[in-house]
Amino acid sequence: MDRPDLRYAAYARERLAELPPPADPEAFSLAYHLLHLSYLVVADLDGHVHRPRGWTLPGFRLMFKLWLLGPTQPARLAEISAMSRAAVTNVINTLERDGLVERRPVPGDRRAVAAALTSEGERAVEEAFVEQSRREQQWFAVLTPEERVTLTDLVTRVLAARPPDAAG
Repeated sequence: MDRPDLRYAAYARERLAELPPPADPEAFSLAYHLLHLSYLVVADLDGHVHRPRGWTLPGFRLMFKLWLLGPTQPARLAEISAMSRAAVTNVINTLERDGLVERRPVPGDRRAVAAALTSEGERAVEEAFVEQSRREQQWFAVLTPEERVTLTDLVTRVLAARPPDAAG
């Protein structure tokens, strides 16, 4: 544990343990480490996989969803991405400008459109997915397959039980 960020987290937890409630050193420690891990993984994937392609991680996430789901309305993409509709529209505009995504009319609803990958977008997301998958494996190689399942289950349980007024 010779990393300054981990030393700071341990120090902060120890200091919080000296305080009366509502200080909760365990909740702090868990939130701190989850946030820190999230920031580091996002920055790493962005820097090693997506920025070299001229994308952002949100752009890849949107293309990945379209790759799995097929043409999808922007409102649905916002709902499953924990992004605002405006943010989704901005990402779609950028990806459309770059020839990776296109807007298509929704059959039966003349006003609605769906975002869809172009053939170039499909090829690009497939290539990026391979690289991102390798990088994710490097991040979590320290865990056994069983530990990965357990950690995923625990995080999913917290996400499912999040406070009703929580964003996303």
